[in-house]
This record gives sequence, C-alpha cells and structure tokens, in this order.
Amino acid sequence: MKKKFLYSLAVLASIILASCNGNYDDWAQPQHNPEEEAITIPGFTATPVVQSIDCSNVTTDSVSIFTLSEAALPEGFTLDNARLEIIPQGEDNAIKKTVNASIEGKAAVADLSEVIVSFYGRRPIAHSFVAHVYLNAVKNGDAVLIDAGKFNLEMTPKSPFIDSGYYLVGDMFNVEAVGDAAAVDGWNTVSAKQAFMHSDKDVYDDPIFTITFETKKADQYWKIIPKKNIDSDNFWADGVVGPKQNGSDSMEGSLTNVGPGAGMIKEPGKYKLTLNMMDYSYTIEAAPELYMKGDANGWDGYDYLAGDGVHFTGFMYLNQNGFKFTTAPDWSGTGYGANFDTAPNAAYIVITEPAGYYKVDVDLSAKTYTLTSITSIGIIGDAAPKGWDSDVDLTYVPYNKETNEGRYWEIKDIKLKTGVIKFRANDGWDINWGGELDNLTSKGNPANIAVEEGTYDIKLYAWADGYAKCVMTKK
Repeated sequence: MKKKFLYSLAVLASIILASCNGNYDDWAQPQHNPEEEAITIPGFTATPVVQSIDCSNVTTDSVSIFTLSEAALPEGFTLDNARLEIIPQGEDNAIKKTVNASIEGKAAVADLSEVIVSFYGRRPIAHSFVAHVYLNAVKNGDAVLIDAGKFNLEMTPKSPFIDSGYYLVGDMFNVEAVGDAAAVDGWNTVSAKQAFMHSDKDVYDDPIFTITFETKKADQYWKIIPKKNIDSDNFWADGVVGPKQNGSDSMEGSLTNVGPGAGMIKEPGKYKLTLNMMDYSYTIEAAPELYMKGDANGWDGYDYLAGDGVHFTGFMYLNQNGFKFTTAPDWSGTGYGANFDTAPNAAYIVITEPAGYYKVDVDLSAKTYTLTSITSIGIIGDAAPKGWDSDVDLTYVPYNKETNEGRYWEIKDIKLKTGVIKFRANDGWDINWGGELDNLTSKGNPANIAVEEGTYDIKLYAWADGYAKCVMTKK
C-alpha cells in the first residue's frame, strides 16, 4: 500500500510540474519521523491575511493568520496538522516555537502570545517574527510533510498596562488640621508612605506590588493612582485602579481601570495590600511584622522591622550579647535564632561587628540579614542652623532598662527657622527620613518636614517605616 501511495503521489507531482514553470525538489519520499524533510508543491502557498497582531486587542480566542491555495493540491489528498514554526526576524539560529493552526489558517491567541513572551517577555511591545507554515497532505492514511512557505508577522503579547509604580489614596491618609499644621486630603495628595513597594525587576516579569499601612477608623475607603497620573500632574486621569464593585469590603478580588470603584476596609488595623497587575487582582491581609528582641533592648523590649512578609528593614542598636528576630513582640510567634533556626531553644544571633546603631535588612526566604552601620544622624535643611550645606548631629540615647526609655536620637535647644528640614544618616543621602512627624518614612525620596521658627528639643525614633516618628517640643 505504501509503495502505491508514493507512486501515485510522484505521478501527480510530475503532472503538476509539467504545467508549471520553475523547478522544485522531489517531494514524493514521505518519512514518518520528526526529522521528515518537507516538500513544496508548485502553486500551493500560505498567504498571510494580517501583517500585525496585537493579542491584547483580539476579542476572540483565535485569529486568522494565513490562507491556503487548496486548488493546487493533487486530487484525492486532504490537508491535516497545520502549524507555524515561529522565530524572531533576523534570528535564524533561534529555537523555533511551534503553534498549531487550523487548515483555515487560524491560531489560538493565547498560543501566539506565549511565543512572544518566551522570546521577549510580557511587556506589550510589538516584535517582528518569521512564521513558517507546515502541514500534512494525507491520502489513504499516509501523509507527506508540505512546506507552504513563510512570511513576516509583527506581534504584540497579550498583556495589560502595568505602570512602573502605584500609590494608595483614601480615607486612611486624611490628616486633620492641628494648630498651625494644615489638614491633608488623603484622596488628592501622595507621599512616599503611600507608594507601593516593588522589586528591581521589570514590572512585566514581576507584576507584584505591595504596601503596608494603618487604618485608625472603621470603614476606610481606598483607590490606587498610577505613577503616570502623578507624573503628568493629572491625578484622576484615566488609569485609576479600584475594585470592580464600588464599596466592596472584600479582602480579595478583581481590579479594573475602567470605571473603578472604591474599596473599603471595615476594621481599624495595620494591613498589607498586594496587587497582581498581570491579572489585576488584589488581596488585603493583616500586615506582617518582625521584631528584634535582645540584650540591646533589655529582652523585654523590642525594636521594629517593617516589610512585605519576606523582606524586612528596621533601624536599631545592636550589641554582641545576642538577640533573636520574632514575629510577635511577646515571643508568642515564630522566633529566629542563629542561622534562622526556629526551634524554641535555638541559640541567639551574635554579631561580630562592634556594638552600634545599624540599618538591619532581613530576608526570611534566604535566611540572611545585612547590617549597615549608622555612625551619625543629623538634621539638615533651610530651617536648620547650617542650612543644606551640612548636618547638625543628634546624639543617640540607648535603652535604659530601669526607665524603659531610650532608643532614640536627640538634640536639645536647637534653633530652627521657618522652613523645612530632613534627617539623614552618615552625612549622606543614601538613608534619610522625611514626611509627617508622627509617621516618618525612609522610602524613596521622602518629603521635607515643614517647621516654624523657634527653639526645640527633638527626639527622632528612626525605627521602621510605619513606626518611625519625631517628637519636636517647642520651648
């Protein structure tokens, strides 16, 4: 039977050849293994029906890419198993990606998008490819591989818009006017403490954004502002993100940037809001916390670290007499001792660095911590005695076990002008604090602190974002 099939195929091919101009390879030797060499049929070619495809704009599951001139197919043969082999244009040595297609030339949008992602990632940018069409001619159960030609095709992956940054706005950031301090509208202003955290990766490789915050009242509403709106000074332009259902108090759900609603958090507390901007979803959970308990804070006390549940940062004094990290300040949570051992009897962590004040970065997944020495914290700004030229140093007040006081930086009787100040470490800008006095932040480039002329005693509690504060007592 196989010999008859090959013979009839060869005869039909020779008839076609006699009626055509040009040469082509002998294609009457079909093979039945992955290394089968494809043949061409004169006049039988895949013709592209589109030059570019933006997968995000296709509303159907599949899209038409090519058509076939079936009239050139020898009589008695049917077509089967159409597919495209796709490589980036100009990259002939790239590993080909195969996408199945129908005989009518349609391919699944999801399959095409994944091909683009495999070469270039999910960022919605158009890329040029070469698509090579293959299929089988079948007769009496036997098949031969046909090369239907190739063409250029520009494709953009199916991806939502993801901005480089986002800010949380809402009732929890409202501040009432107190004395000379003006009120803050938490819906129409943003500060560093309202910025979502993100890794250093491209947002299309890592679409996860997180923020921790505190609500002090019940029924607090929120929305999300993309960075592009802030940069264009058009706060409420298109692109604002919120739950699909206005007033939703769900702790997880879907987001939209088309007619977004406002979410609501019913109970006061500290929360972590996580966004997955690839599928536009969110989750809200109790904010993860980490503490340091050790000899430096009397073991009964604790220092704060803030983070996303895996990575934490805090500012604290450490000595060589040991400490542990713990998820609860009363030891009721998980404790991390030497080598991040969580056994109750795990040895203490003992630093080899000298006793001193440090920025402490903890990575629970890698089971590591990093110490950055802070030898000084100073006050600087146009309201400070030395302006922006240099710092006026504060003095660290260590923890006093008898009075339970300390763990802050202090300066007394400092004369300030009307203007702005900031605090910074080590006479540089790598680490600095700003924002609101009762909720200072060291994230990003925090806002300046406005002050009025006068003589002050100042206490700076650097601690961690969400806990850091400054007490200014005017004399």
